[in-house]
Amino acid sequence: MDTIPVAIVGLGRIAGLLEADPLREKPCTHAGAVKASAELTLVAGADQDPKRRRAFAETWGCPVYAEAEEMLHTHAPRILIIATHPDSHAHYCRMAAAYQVPVGICEKPLADTLRHAREIAALHRSGRITILTNHERRYGADYIRAKAILDAGRLGPVLSLKASLYMGRTRRILDVLWHDGTHLVDAAMFLSGSVIRHQGSWGARVTQGHGTAYLSGYLDPGLGPGSAGSVRKRPPVLLEIGTERDHLVFELEFSCTQGRLRIGNGIFEVWESKESPYAEGFKSLRKTRETFEGPTGYFTQMIQDAIACVREPERQPRSSALDGLRVIQYLNSVHPWRKACP
Repeated sequence: MDTIPVAIVGLGRIAGLLEADPLREKPCTHAGAVKASAELTLVAGADQDPKRRRAFAETWGCPVYAEAEEMLHTHAPRILIIATHPDSHAHYCRMAAAYQVPVGICEKPLADTLRHAREIAALHRSGRITILTNHERRYGADYIRAKAILDAGRLGPVLSLKASLYMGRTRRILDVLWHDGTHLVDAAMFLSGSVIRHQGSWGARVTQGHGTAYLSGYLDPGLGPGSAGSVRKRPPVLLEIGTERDHLVFELEFSCTQGRLRIGNGIFEVWESKESPYAEGFKSLRKTRETFEGPTGYFTQMIQDAIACVREPERQPRSSALDGLRVIQYLNSVHPWRKACP
C-alpha cells in the first residue's frame, strides 16, 4: 500500500521543535508522529519565518516553502497539518478544501473567534474535508481508560466536577484559558460525554495578568460526543484558572455517588466508597491500587485516526472540528479572545 503524503503549515514548537525535549513522551510533535508511521511520508513544510524553514528542513529532511499554497500545489498532500496561530486556522482549512485535501489536522484552539470556529465546523460538516482538532487527551490511553471507568458506572453517576489549571506566572488568565484551557475543557467534555455551560465567575478578572479566576457552570448531558449515561442532570462544574505559580498544574476531579476519579498531568487516581475505619455506620473513600504507567500514545493514536479518515472517507474522527467548536463556544461564553495565541 502506498504511503500517504503529509504536509505541515506552521513549523514551530508543536510542528517539530518539541521533539528535542528529552523528558516528553515520543512522538510529541506532528513531524515526529508522521515520521514514526510507516503509512505516512512527510513531503513538505511551510512557514513564513526563514529560520524556522531552515531548521525544519535540516531536522526532518523535506522541502520547505514560504507559502502554503505553493506547497499544496506542488505536493498535493492527503493530510495537511495546520500548526499556525489560531487566527489563520480558518484560512488554511479553506485553502486545504480548495486543493481537495481530504483530511486536515488543526491545532488547538480550533480558531481565534466563534465565527471562525463555526466556519471550520461548517467545512467539516460539508464533507469537502474531514477536520480533526488536536485535543490530544482524547487519544491518550490514560484518558480513554478514565472515560471507560466513568461510562461503566463503576463509581456511580457523576455529581460534580472540579478542575484546575495553572500555567505560568505572568500570562493573562484569558490567554491561559484559551491556549491551555482548551485541553482542560475538552477533556472534561470527553470524559463526561457532556457540554460545559458557563454561568458565572468570581475571583480575579480573566483579563488580568495575575490572580486566580473561578468559573462556575454545569455539565449539560446528552448534547456532547460520546456517552452521557454516567452523568446526572446538570452536575455543577468549577474551573480554577490561575497565574503567579512557578509550577504547572492540569487536573480534573469527578465526584460520583460511590467514588471519585482524579486525572491530569502525572495523576491517575480511582477512589471507591468503603466501610469507614474511622466511624461506625459510615463510609469513606479509599484509594484503589489502580494507576496508569507507561506511554499514553496520544500523538500516535491521533495520527492513526487521521490515517483512518483518509482510508475511510465517511469516518468521523474521535476529535473533530465539531468537538473543537464546542470548546470555542464555551470559551467565548466566558470571555471572547482579544489577542492572538502566545
